[in-house]
Amino acid sequence: MTFTRPLIAIASVLALGAAGIASAASSFDLSPEQHGRIRAQVDAAAVKSIPQNYPFVAKDTITIGIVPAQPPISSYATDAKTVVGFDPDLSQLVADGLGRKLKVVTLAWPDWPLALQSGKVDAVISNVTVTEERKEKFDFSTYRRDELGFYVKADSGIKSIREPKDVAGLRVITDAGTNQEKVLLEWDRENVAHGLKPVSIQYYDDDAVRIVALQSGRADAIFSVNAVLAYEAAVQGKTRLVGTVSGGWPRTAEVAITTRKGSGLAVPLTQLLNDLIADGKYRQVLDRWNLDSEAIDRAATNPPGLPKT
Repeated sequence: MTFTRPLIAIASVLALGAAGIASAASSFDLSPEQHGRIRAQVDAAAVKSIPQNYPFVAKDTITIGIVPAQPPISSYATDAKTVVGFDPDLSQLVADGLGRKLKVVTLAWPDWPLALQSGKVDAVISNVTVTEERKEKFDFSTYRRDELGFYVKADSGIKSIREPKDVAGLRVITDAGTNQEKVLLEWDRENVAHGLKPVSIQYYDDDAVRIVALQSGRADAIFSVNAVLAYEAAVQGKTRLVGTVSGGWPRTAEVAITTRKGSGLAVPLTQLLNDLIADGKYRQVLDRWNLDSEAIDRAATNPPGLPKT
């Protein structure tokens, strides 16, 4: 999964407006203090498996790159500068488990590969999907399923969208240049080949505008990053989920902590993630951001990724 829509300006990053921010704050902790952040103990086994004299960016610290995109994955807090969300929380667990302080470096999406390769950061935790092409340059430790979701108005008559025929003839909002667009276009081609009505695809750069389009009846459904749409549904109560699809449809896709190829950090991170899964800390962080549906049972190092296009 990747956020290929333009990153939202700080003033509108929550895509909710002032009233929406207040509503979100009452349901999710968007404060810069993050008093409810889950913490972990040092994982001695994971620490021991880090290569001796590993060249961390800073002493006693792990430096993690994050692209502040959209809640609940990562966003700016109410102070418009502190990064909060699931990925920052997972970053804190990683730092705790390795017995190091956490330093977050904010990045623009196009910049994360160079930030890793140049040694600006030790790792990137920012919703990066495992692909075969990326595996040529980076190592991966998986931590969440990559899911896309179909959402409709809360009072919509649409009950389920699970397969191509379910979108035939619908007006669906999606994001240009993304995995979700590829899936929707493939479903549409399949439907048309079978004599079904085509999908009318709509694109909006602004999240608030797409919600207005859905609520006003100009569209029937939104198909986008499930985590983001689930968050909007939770804080606004105007939409509901009617189906999910893997971001790599028809293949299963996962997102992962990304490190430099051959650096030796991926295996310790995978071990740490599996220990966090076993002791329940991983699930606690997922639950905190309403992402429990995207949990994995076991982390893996460099699993099969999405094929090259």
